Amino acid sequence: MVPAASDRPVALRDVLPASLDAVRRRGNRLGLPALKRVLVVLVDGLGAEALTARAGHARTLAGALGRRSRIPTGCPTTTAAALTTLTTGEDPGVHGIIGYSVLEPGGDRVVNQLHGFDDGSLPAGWQRCTTVFERARAEGVRPLAIGPRHYADSGFTREVLRGADYIGARTLPQRFEAAFEALREQDEAVGYLYVPELDQTAHHAGWSSGAWTAGLEDLDAALAEAVRGLRRGEAVLVTADHGMVDVPSERHLVVDAVPGLLDGVRHVSGEPRLRQLHLEPAADAAALVERWRAAFGKRGDVRTRGEAVEAGWFGRVDPAVLPRIGDVLVAARSKDAFYEEASAGRGMVGQHGAWTDAERIVPLLRFGA
Repeated sequence: MVPAASDRPVALRDVLPASLDAVRRRGNRLGLPALKRVLVVLVDGLGAEALTARAGHARTLAGALGRRSRIPTGCPTTTAAALTTLTTGEDPGVHGIIGYSVLEPGGDRVVNQLHGFDDGSLPAGWQRCTTVFERARAEGVRPLAIGPRHYADSGFTREVLRGADYIGARTLPQRFEAAFEALREQDEAVGYLYVPELDQTAHHAGWSSGAWTAGLEDLDAALAEAVRGLRRGEAVLVTADHGMVDVPSERHLVVDAVPGLLDGVRHVSGEPRLRQLHLEPAADAAALVERWRAAFGKRGDVRTRGEAVEAGWFGRVDPAVLPRIGDVLVAARSKDAFYEEASAGRGMVGQHGAWTDAERIVPLLRFGA
């Protein structure tokens, strides 16, 4: 069973709501003091394990990383779901963005969540929740979102950052500069700054690569410069949507090479480290679970939808979201990924989506608070 909100540990869903509460002089889940301006920096792909492993290359970030500065993100550990959790304060089972790709039941098709808002393949209201930015604006607090310019007009940005004033800036130093310039135009403001570069590098070269470490150093330098200039009543919170696992090509598990694993499967959605299998009406989900468990043993955590929901994988699940979730779910437990033979993305090194600590535990670092 999913515990009540008051009994749950602090998680990614609490970060932006607590920031707004601090600016409005209210008690909050993070224990932040009363503040005038808060900037939440979301570093795509920065897991707490990876930051610890590269601590010597990120002294500002790692210097703030302690036992109480690690929080869980949601499930699946993928950008579309986690960013929506951050900006709405709700679990994927409530806001409805439950994977990289997901079944749109009305159209009986699998849709990419990052692009489906642009091409009309997702219906109105697919992202089901009010954002923290909309709540902030209603309370007279200016909400800001700062990121690369080319994300400004995307459908995903419109749905997930709804209510925020978007400011585009190319480099990390430019993003921090733009953020504080805009924040300081108001007595009370809440901002969100997006850093996609580490995630992009990890997908291409792996988080353990020299290129990823160099990107971490760049981030640390830009952050150090930004926090040195903090004024009284200002704070920066640094967190992430998910961590990373490097998956070597020999750990790509081709599921349609194993007889029976796709029997009765109408659609495959999700991501390679958390597959969601949507079955034909007459298919037996329990029997399919047993075939997958027999094929992969402890390499996959295989559950029916009911079992996954009962275990709290998606947090509280609204009945309207339930049909979007696969009838059978397969989460990788180690450095594996599940592919169909014709799957795209077989060249990715760094991957995420599953429920391991490397993917689900992210930093929550405070500066100036």
